[in-house]
Amino acid sequence: MVALQAVSGAAFLDQLINGLTIGMVYVLLAAGLSIIFGVMDVINFAHGELLALGAYLGVAITTAGIGNFWIALLVAPLAVAVLGGALERLTIRPLYGRDPLYHILLTFGLVLIFVDAIELVWGTQPLRPIDTGVLSGTISILGFQKTLYSYFVILMGSVVAGGAWLMLERTRFGLVVRAGSMDRDMVRHLGIDIDRYYTLVFAFGAFLAAFGGVVLAGRQSVGPGMGGSVIIPAFIVVVLGGLGSFRGAVVGGLLVGVVQVLVQWQVPFLEGLVVFLLMIGVLLVRPQGLFGSPEWHDPGEGGELLTAAGSGVLSGRQRRLIGGGVVALLAIAPLGIGVLYGSYAVNTIIVDILIWGLFALSLDLVMGYTGLVSLGHVLFYGLGAYATVLFALYLVPSIWLALLAGILVASLIAWVVGYLSIRVSGVYFAMITLAFAELFASLALKMPSLRRQFNPAISSLGLPTVPPLTNGEDGIGSGGFYYLLDSGPEFGDVALLGEIHLYYYVIVALVVGSYLVSRRLIDAPFGSVLQAIRESEQRASFLGYDTTMYKRRAFVVSGALAGLAGGLRATQNLGRASPGFLDWLLSGEVIVMTLLGGMGTLYGPMVGAAGYLSLEELLLSNGIEQWQGVLGIVFVLFVLFVPRGIVSIPALVQARTTAQSDAPPEDDSTEVKD
Repeated sequence: MVALQAVSGAAFLDQLINGLTIGMVYVLLAAGLSIIFGVMDVINFAHGELLALGAYLGVAITTAGIGNFWIALLVAPLAVAVLGGALERLTIRPLYGRDPLYHILLTFGLVLIFVDAIELVWGTQPLRPIDTGVLSGTISILGFQKTLYSYFVILMGSVVAGGAWLMLERTRFGLVVRAGSMDRDMVRHLGIDIDRYYTLVFAFGAFLAAFGGVVLAGRQSVGPGMGGSVIIPAFIVVVLGGLGSFRGAVVGGLLVGVVQVLVQWQVPFLEGLVVFLLMIGVLLVRPQGLFGSPEWHDPGEGGELLTAAGSGVLSGRQRRLIGGGVVALLAIAPLGIGVLYGSYAVNTIIVDILIWGLFALSLDLVMGYTGLVSLGHVLFYGLGAYATVLFALYLVPSIWLALLAGILVASLIAWVVGYLSIRVSGVYFAMITLAFAELFASLALKMPSLRRQFNPAISSLGLPTVPPLTNGEDGIGSGGFYYLLDSGPEFGDVALLGEIHLYYYVIVALVVGSYLVSRRLIDAPFGSVLQAIRESEQRASFLGYDTTMYKRRAFVVSGALAGLAGGLRATQNLGRASPGFLDWLLSGEVIVMTLLGGMGTLYGPMVGAAGYLSLEELLLSNGIEQWQGVLGIVFVLFVLFVPRGIVSIPALVQARTTAQSDAPPEDDSTEVKD
């Protein structure tokens, strides 16, 4: 018994060291995120790619014979820090004073650029871990052996984190940074160039991320998805500890690392679920995190959310005529198959645009009209897809009832998530919706494991066991049930509408109908209240409106439309749904489309979806493999220079033309003196 306890204690200590090792990497990543947010109010979604870039540079330095692990540990983070400073000056600095949403959007565009740039330089195959030399050896402590590198990571991470804290709290640089985070204008009036300090802060955050990347590359292989795999845990860390809190980043990083390892060790089928539940619980009970408000941060109210409403040059009648013309073109599009273009143009490209346009429209209801940034909106899209497929597979094989089931399930979950989430606002709302989406995505992957764990117990009670619901990574399908649509009418022996074409018209009708219903809601008093909440929730509340109720209702309607979009995508995908429908990057893409077209207009996001997917198709058809990077560049330019989206471009051109025509003519005459 004593020997067994000793072995268990040694095993626990072994797992604890593993957790502290991983947690220290999270500390390095989350500390940079917290510092940047605490000082600059910037949520940097590209932070994970900075870690990945540091890892790749570290591998390149060691494999090219330029230096060893120690050289890589210094040079790679410094190089990424220089890049981070340049990014701050060129892209982030112009956005100061705008709503924090634009920082999220901009850095998501940077993610697309970094991912493709890394693949362009280093390829898509994983690279071997960095040779850590003498640190790869083992050392025996308390009766069990552990690699020396694990202790090195814990020690080095502690030194770097401690040094960062001392720099922020005990140096003149830290004093200026803390003062600037509380009152930027006051620091400027004292004659201090606070913008230069902000550049240094962003560069320092990039340094910490890249340092963590090199450290991580000494433990595992380096691959293209490395940045995306760590950014979500990093956000969990900063939310748990408190956005902007350096102490919170340290404690949260170690806590998440240890919890992940212990759960994987003892209850592996719950791995990936516990940390999201922990994040949601903290946000609901204590939105400011375990350590409360940041130690030196006063965010203020943020800038204006620049919507495209009212920025057009067309009258309402002209817009209706154009809309009717677009619908007419969609109606006759199948008639051109085999004459003007192939079936791919209609059954794939146009259908993709319609479905993504509906998804973007659903997001616009909460983001463009209510001012709620939902980073987890893909949750309702994915649930709509799964519910549609499961209903047709296990209940009634009817596309109409299956789509209705998808809408109802997405609406129900949207009500639950909205009921819990609407009580927080701003960045915290964005984070809690992301947490819910990641929780369901992890659950979709873990469902087969959960079935294996609980079905025997359920069966022993004489109850029916749980059937396959997701099939994990393989996804689940109903066998292409969209063919259950009746064929179209016939004239003689010629079918006027084939099954595929009839399905196309179903999508057109549902998308157009959804737009008309949404337009009716926005034009009603309900929509006016939503826009009042977006402009000033406090003012709307003073006028007697229950703003929480209105936001929840808008969230449910938005979730229902997203569920319909997901159901249509599943039917187009031969009646299959997979965890890819719940990938958080899809939320980022639909936000890109919404801003690209012009949020706050309903039709703008649909235009943005058409532009985004058309550009993607153009790049792919021309053999450009780095199409995501090109889209990222286009999106970053739009965020910087055309924040109101594509639909605002005619107004910008008209304003520029009017300004030039109204300018007084230059006097080129010269006075001749005798």
